[in-house]
Amino acid sequence: MASAHAASYRVVTVASGLDHPWSLAFLPGGRLLVTERVGRLRLIEPGRDGQLQLRAEPVAGVPPVLATGQAGLFDVIVHPDFAANGQVLLSFAHGTSETNHLRVVRARFDGKELLDVTPLLTTQPAKADSQHFGGRMAWLPDGTLVVGMGDGNLDRTDAQRLNTHLGKLLRITADGQVPRDNPFVNQAGARPEIFSIGHRNPQALVVVDGVLYAHEHGARGGDELNRIAPGANYGWPLVTGGIDYTFARITPFRSLPGLTPPLVDWTPSIAPAGMAWYDAVQFPQWRGSLLVAALKERSVRRVPLANGVPGPQELLFGELGERIRDVRTGPDGAVYLLTDSPTGRVLRVEPVTP
Repeated sequence: MASAHAASYRVVTVASGLDHPWSLAFLPGGRLLVTERVGRLRLIEPGRDGQLQLRAEPVAGVPPVLATGQAGLFDVIVHPDFAANGQVLLSFAHGTSETNHLRVVRARFDGKELLDVTPLLTTQPAKADSQHFGGRMAWLPDGTLVVGMGDGNLDRTDAQRLNTHLGKLLRITADGQVPRDNPFVNQAGARPEIFSIGHRNPQALVVVDGVLYAHEHGARGGDELNRIAPGANYGWPLVTGGIDYTFARITPFRSLPGLTPPLVDWTPSIAPAGMAWYDAVQFPQWRGSLLVAALKERSVRRVPLANGVPGPQELLFGELGERIRDVRTGPDGAVYLLTDSPTGRVLRVEPVTP
């Protein structure tokens, strides 16, 4: 696999000292919102000199967050009509270690605090332990919201059961209602929010030309990139390219009729985290590609897509030697990275001008 030449770009530290930063969103005026898994929302904004600076005090008004193990504050995304309503959405672990949910809330951000915090989705039923929450969100072109929910890592077969949100992608309206055209909305005993099933631990959702792509963690191998279709079954735990952490076989099957195979299977595991679509002019050699953050591999994988078909992958930013939690394409065409550590950083990748 090819690796990018670091001489073609430079990496600038935008902010540092963040406690496991998890997600990044862009606001008008060059501002950025960053979540910290411990439950803080931080604002990065231009200073008097025009350079981006991390505001010292966290954004007020964040709801109580269960922060233990893998639980915490996860995604932040901006409402498509932010210019008119000032709304942002957060996803986070809600409840206690013994009884918890993934929750999505909507709030109005006035530049200093969150106001009018309103829950839109609380996954059901409650689960125990603090693993496999998923937590990523994405807007579909019709204005509905898709939310990834992990399998909880207790009874992995819940990912195949329609009476639970565990191991699913969920779709709701911007007001938290159930869209009438959800695939299981009229099926008795099914949770009507379910959009697709058979997921282990979704870690990214990206819409490209109206098509939803998602990736998820496998166990010891079997990380997947999938093209999402309503009502489709992505197989976990009936099929997987990986084995359990104990080296036991999870299933004898890599594929089965009626189950949607992945576009890409990463075995050994790279531990994919965030993902972005890159099609800006600043890095023409990366245009038309998914950028996949990788925790275990300490890199970003560039996956070019041509008519939805993945091409040869390229390894980016391995020279940083850091776990990458999120990757985003900025309004300026630069690539932004979040490093996963107790002293995490926000990085901006800029082209080097000859």
